[in-house]
Amino acid sequence: MITSAIIPQPLARLPWRLIFMVIGIGLMGLLTLYSSAGGSMRPWALKQSIIFAGFFTVALSMSWVKESTIKAVSFPLYAVILIMLILVEMLGFVGKGAQRWLDVGPIRLQPSEFMKPAIVLVLARFYDLLPPNALRTSRAIWPAALLLGLPFLLILVQPDMGTALMVIFIGITVIFIAGAPMWLFVGGGAAVAAGLPLAYAFMHDYQRRRVLIFLDPEADPLGAGYHITQSKIAIGSGGLFGKGYLQGSQSHLDYLPEGHTDFVFATMVEEWGLVGGALLILAFAAVIRWGMRVSINARTRFAQLTAAGLSATIFFYVAINLMMVMGLAPVVGVPLPLVSFGGSAVMTIMLSLGLLMALERQQRTGSSL
Repeated sequence: MITSAIIPQPLARLPWRLIFMVIGIGLMGLLTLYSSAGGSMRPWALKQSIIFAGFFTVALSMSWVKESTIKAVSFPLYAVILIMLILVEMLGFVGKGAQRWLDVGPIRLQPSEFMKPAIVLVLARFYDLLPPNALRTSRAIWPAALLLGLPFLLILVQPDMGTALMVIFIGITVIFIAGAPMWLFVGGGAAVAAGLPLAYAFMHDYQRRRVLIFLDPEADPLGAGYHITQSKIAIGSGGLFGKGYLQGSQSHLDYLPEGHTDFVFATMVEEWGLVGGALLILAFAAVIRWGMRVSINARTRFAQLTAAGLSATIFFYVAINLMMVMGLAPVVGVPLPLVSFGGSAVMTIMLSLGLLMALERQQRTGSSL
């Protein structure tokens, strides 16, 4: 057991079990990306290792941030990211038919990724400031709906349905845990169900195809349904223990599109089998459980809602991606965090973990203010 007698006191206060779990998930991602490239660190594994190490260092540094500081930046941070989303519509970089990025010098930012933790912070701060006796009134609903609806609409028109849905799911989770009246969720669910035909009418053609293929993947197995069909084949062919590392045929023979990004789980399970996939899911479950324990043990309402919302962020990433690659949800472009290639999801998850570690560390020391 690691104690302060073995390592310096500041390091002893870090959640080492979580850290080792996150490193383990990241290493599995690097192994899968190495295999996806045919046994090469380029073009994905090397870059991903640098991104992972960089943002992991940022997360560890954030663990020393005080809760009072997090509270203070919640509304300003939300406002800045909202302005960035507006600028995306005006000046954003267009790629693959979508306008989602801002070029800031040599860096290309995707503001919608920053909004995932930001919506948690701003809603947590809103309900932290709201008097308890106002929780069952309209004062608890319409400001939160406005804070959530604005970024949702701005992200949806980029178009980026996957990220827009995640922002909505994360925000609703915070509102639910805050104690908003149940009729709000029942009525909202009924309104969404009634509005689905209208939403379908306003979808882009490629989004409609995704929905139709989700309902009937065999309708176009060599076209729009190709991704999910090959994903299911890869997962099923892995069996119990997999074909062996570097032995996956679907990914190595290029049958599985996006085997290093959205469908990286299929690539991994083909080589590591059901056992490997289950262990990865359990590792994510342990991380989410740790985050929810931070929420349960929180001393303040803000910390409770923030920790729950950030844990939900990780959960929705994992759940949506796994459902997507197994054909249980439409393909909406949500990566498997810390495993799929790409810096955006790594950044979001590491920022979330950094904030969670900050809240958990102050629970241990008893100095949240």
